[in-house]
Parts: sequence; C-alpha cells; structure tokens
Amino acid sequence: MRLQDFDAALIDLDGTLVDTIGDFEVALARTLADLGLPAVGRAFIERTVGQGSEHLIRSTLAEAGGAGAHYDQAWARYQAHYESINGRHSAVFPGVAEGLLRLREAGLRLACLTNKPAAFARQLLAAKGLDQVFTHCFGGDSFARKKPDPLPLVEACRALGAAPERTLMIGDSRNDVLAARGAGCPVVLVRYGYNHGEPAESAGADRVIDRLDELAR
Repeated sequence: MRLQDFDAALIDLDGTLVDTIGDFEVALARTLADLGLPAVGRAFIERTVGQGSEHLIRSTLAEAGGAGAHYDQAWARYQAHYESINGRHSAVFPGVAEGLLRLREAGLRLACLTNKPAAFARQLLAAKGLDQVFTHCFGGDSFARKKPDPLPLVEACRALGAAPERTLMIGDSRNDVLAARGAGCPVVLVRYGYNHGEPAESAGADRVIDRLDELAR
C-alpha cells in the first residue's frame, strides 16, 4: 500500500486521532448524576463509542439502569456537559500529528469523517491543533446516515473530488471497514483504537498499523 496510489484520505476521529475516552467518561458521569443514576465503567464506554451519540446515550442509559423514557433529558444534559469539557480529558495519539503532516506532504486531500456530531468534532480538532490539515470535517449529523453505512464515505469522496478507489479510509473499528467496503475505498485500521472490545485484526481491513505515521514509511 503506497501513498502515491491515493488522491485523498478520510480519517476517523475518536480512537484514531484522539483518545477521547476521558471526555466521554466525564460527560456521561455528569449526565447520569443529573438523572440520579450511577456512572458506567470505562471499559463499557470503550466498547460502546463509535456509532454516534444517540447510540451511546441509549446504551449508557440501559447500562446504568435508567428508563428509555429518560432519553431526551439525558441527550440534552449530555450535549451540555460534553460541550463544556470537549478535549479537556483527551489526548492526541502518538504519531498522529506526524502522520497527518506526511499525508499532506504526499499530496493527499484530507477529510475528518466521524460519527461524532460535527460541531463537537471541529471543536476537538481545533483544541488539539489538528484542524488545519483537513479540507473538510464531516460528523454523524452531516449526512442522512452514519458509518457503517457507506453514504458518508461516498459523499465525502465527492466533496474531496476523489474516486473512492483512490481514497483511503483510516479508522479504528469494524464500522470503518464496513463503510469502506460498501463505498469501494481501501481501508486501514489503527491497532490502538476502540473496536468494540475486539482486536483490530478481526475487522478485515487491508492493513493494521500501530501508529498513523507508519503509513508514510
């Protein structure tokens, strides 16, 4: 897999660029406390993130013993809490800044493609100094459907003016692989991400790497 074979790359955010479990942990704990519910464990959060905020909130309510009828209240409280701490309890993974720079130097057009709400994604990228390398940032609310549906990848390729077969998807979970396969994009996973408690190798990517800057070697 050579960078010269690609014109663009779509890159996931949580678990791929930034370790955001700390942010999720704090925001969810505050949300559950507002509802009089106990906090959920970090391991549960790692298994659950990646399919959008709606899925995260519903799953967390169930895990904490809350009623589904509390969803709207939980959603509103979570949005407020997450916005207030976004990026404060997270860290950029080793090799990410260097990897992004090398992808740009290789001439690839880059878009961040995440299931996180777009406003939160842009806020986080700016807070971590990663926003300048991306031509676009698309979130889970940018299109009619989220990953693992291929639609976000198809639309992101269109926005970048790149054919799917020449656009590399870089992520951390089987959702990224399923979306990439459906869209016709080659796909690479990072080994350190949040693949729903499963090894990255089990997701069927074209390649699995330890650091993002490995792609340019």
